[in-house]
Amino acid sequence: MFDLAYAMGTGGGGQGGGLGAFLPLIIIFAIFYFLLIRPQQRKAKQHKQVLASLQKGDRVVSSGGLHGVITGLTEDTVTMEISPKVRVRVSRGSIAGIMKRGESVS
Repeated sequence: MFDLAYAMGTGGGGQGGGLGAFLPLIIIFAIFYFLLIRPQQRKAKQHKQVLASLQKGDRVVSSGGLHGVITGLTEDTVTMEISPKVRVRVSRGSIAGIMKRGESVS
């Protein structure tokens, strides 16, 4: 009888400290932040800057794979010439990037 009471009365195991219980969760969140969230935010910020700096005459690639030269810009759309006398309007957000100098538009 005393053995059972002694085993129940020793408060050595089972409960951890307040911060010790949340430490693994904090570490996992920090890893996710530095490996996933932060780089994605940085990439989104750079893409937003690229869209803001678009000008007529820039060679661009759309997210659908169209290569062309910008001939017109509005607040929401971009008109690009994809071949002589063939112009298409695409959403400004669908521009994936600006091509570097020296790259040809196919």
